Amino acid sequence: MRIFIKIFIMTKSFCTLLLLISFSAAIGQQTQKIDSLLQLLESKNQGMGSAAIMQNGKLQYSKAFGYANVEGNVKSTPAHKYRIGSITKVFTSVLIFQLIDAKKLTLENKLSDFFPSLPEAKNISIAHLLQHRSGLHNFTNDSVYISYYLQKQSQESMLKLLAANPPDFMPGKKAEYSNTNYLLLGYIAEKITGKTYAQLVAERICKKINLKDTYVGVANADLSKKEVLSYDYEDKWAQQPQTDLSIPGAAGSVLSTPTDLCQFITALFTGKLVSDSSLKAMKTIRDNYGMGLFQIPFYDRKAYGHNGSIDGFTCNLAYFPEDGVAVAYCTNGQVYAMNDILIGILSCWFNRPYTLPDFSAAAVPIEELELYTGNYSSNDIPLKITVTRTGESLKAQATGQSSFPLTAKGKGLFVFERAGIEMQFNSKGDGFTLKQGEGNYVFTKEK
Repeated sequence: MRIFIKIFIMTKSFCTLLLLISFSAAIGQQTQKIDSLLQLLESKNQGMGSAAIMQNGKLQYSKAFGYANVEGNVKSTPAHKYRIGSITKVFTSVLIFQLIDAKKLTLENKLSDFFPSLPEAKNISIAHLLQHRSGLHNFTNDSVYISYYLQKQSQESMLKLLAANPPDFMPGKKAEYSNTNYLLLGYIAEKITGKTYAQLVAERICKKINLKDTYVGVANADLSKKEVLSYDYEDKWAQQPQTDLSIPGAAGSVLSTPTDLCQFITALFTGKLVSDSSLKAMKTIRDNYGMGLFQIPFYDRKAYGHNGSIDGFTCNLAYFPEDGVAVAYCTNGQVYAMNDILIGILSCWFNRPYTLPDFSAAAVPIEELELYTGNYSSNDIPLKITVTRTGESLKAQATGQSSFPLTAKGKGLFVFERAGIEMQFNSKGDGFTLKQGEGNYVFTKEK
């Protein structure tokens, strides 16, 4: 009997060892594929940033590529911090539901309980704000936004700006994304607790789950804290302006790393930040919006998370409950489309077929490029597009927008990967069809 038991225990240990070796080998293959994708993006100037993957609370992958500071020749590391834009809203939703769990607030409380001077305040509930159903105008869409976004603003000055805009629709009638909703939720949390939004994030979230590289930012990046600068690429990386983060506040002022973001969303989904009922409310999707979370499909899998964009930074955070997998990707310089990068990372991790993108441009004779240059208009949309040649390539510029480079992919076919734009010129060069998403727009050259 003793011999049998000993052999059984040894056999069980050996099987466990084989499983661990097999799991490690699989992880190695997955991460090598992701490495190849990120290295390709860097080598072709298609992006720079940082990615992390956590499974069951354990970090399985972390990789940074490109530059944190191009001018200073500072390479990015996993410790560098990014402005995460609207992923901040998940932090804000957590704070609001913590107050709800503590019986200091309810979803039925009205905006008028806190800021009665705002439009339709008596008809706007906390639930409306959380789920983008308030009808309050999105202040970042205002034409005047660009006149003040680099300057520090007080809560009083922001409230005056918000009060000046009539609502876009009556509360509860539909859902429409508005940064105004979450800016106000942050102000409400401050009013209830008597603490600043920065203090609330630090005390109620970061300290609670040991996030060491996450906090509310201020104006310009502090390079001594490993904060990253953001860039746009047009022949070279050009630094982008920096929003004063007093303006987006609880809608977009947090800085973090992909590793911390994975830890944060894992803690959220494993009951360390809010109650089960609060998490259920956050996950409940209505008209494509949850209360601080979006639903993110990936083939037969379903994740919850959020995306964010500010000052040339773009970030994505997702959690797959059935797999216990958290994925975060932050970029401070994006050329290749973010959605395609995420599809690549997730395909590699979940062992789906995936082929690395081809960034090579087709050679096009100068005389053919010249054939495509000119001013184009469309009966389908009011934009006009000007196509110009720079050396051996083309650029396009729509009315009132920045120019963007076009990469040749075939006979008369040019693309702008970042925005998912395809422009297929006809054989005469006097017109093209622009494809973006599900839209197809015919443009004709003006004479």
